[in-house]
Amino acid sequence: MADSVIVFGGSGFIGTHLTRRLSAAGTRVVSVDIKEPRERLAGVDYRRADVRDLATFSLNEPVDRIYNLAAVHTTPGHPTHEYYETNVAGALEITKLAERHAINEIVFTSSISVYGPSEEMKTEESRPAPTSAYGWSKLLAERVHDGWFNRRDGRVLTVVRPAVVFGPGEGGNFTRMAALLAKGFFIYPGRKDTIKACIYVQDLLEAIEYARSSHRAKIVFNGAYPERYTLEQIVGTLIRDHFPQARTVLIPQTAVTGAAKVLGVIDIFKLGIHPDRVMKLVQSTDIYPRWLTEHGFKFPTSLEDVLKRWSTQTDASFT
Repeated sequence: MADSVIVFGGSGFIGTHLTRRLSAAGTRVVSVDIKEPRERLAGVDYRRADVRDLATFSLNEPVDRIYNLAAVHTTPGHPTHEYYETNVAGALEITKLAERHAINEIVFTSSISVYGPSEEMKTEESRPAPTSAYGWSKLLAERVHDGWFNRRDGRVLTVVRPAVVFGPGEGGNFTRMAALLAKGFFIYPGRKDTIKACIYVQDLLEAIEYARSSHRAKIVFNGAYPERYTLEQIVGTLIRDHFPQARTVLIPQTAVTGAAKVLGVIDIFKLGIHPDRVMKLVQSTDIYPRWLTEHGFKFPTSLEDVLKRWSTQTDASFT
């Protein structure tokens, strides 16, 4: 008999890919989100609901597994309270739902933001040190899921801390990078050697399935490539293989940090420009997926292959 699962956050970027993957494998999927889905697949039960209050959320049949992908994640970009209301209160509501309906397996997408920015390599054994409301809310949400796991024997919890996830439908930093290169240029903000831990969305889903299929009661793992590519490597590969006419320019880091201070003053006037976003451009996220590497997960052979896959799947648009 096919598994039955709930995907909270099913209308998001990762949730859309996950729902598509599960449905194609014959899994019965209930996709739940506060937003309309990006696509509607035959056989998928799409529901509108707010994870901050699931008291009246009903199920028509037994459920084997919950995927909790629901989150407020853009940072900066939201009032502080919204990160906690959705990410922490949502975790409380989802775990209570699991208890009410005797659902004994949860997969939770946390974030590498729990480690905080650092130039030092971080593994799953590194002590969390979040500096943003988003990072703190994700760390607290992990502890909520831990509490659910520890309250009864026989429960299964998989926690993934994804790095920057890119691929079709992402619409974030990697998409913007490709869009600039398509216009013929890219500006390095202060440095070229910034490490940006990342992973292609389909490789992330493969890693999640690999971890949860290892039959361990609890796993916490980093979702990232072990190579920990620099910004220069990512941009250089895109230029060489896909945008050969593009050129790059390096702005000195003093100019970037100076701009951040100026923008901090400008933001007082609510122009929507935030200095934290400027400073993130020069901060590394050096995250190593120790659990995956030590347990034999097969990563793609090269960054070139990953970016070629993205190009092929989007007809070279990188959108």
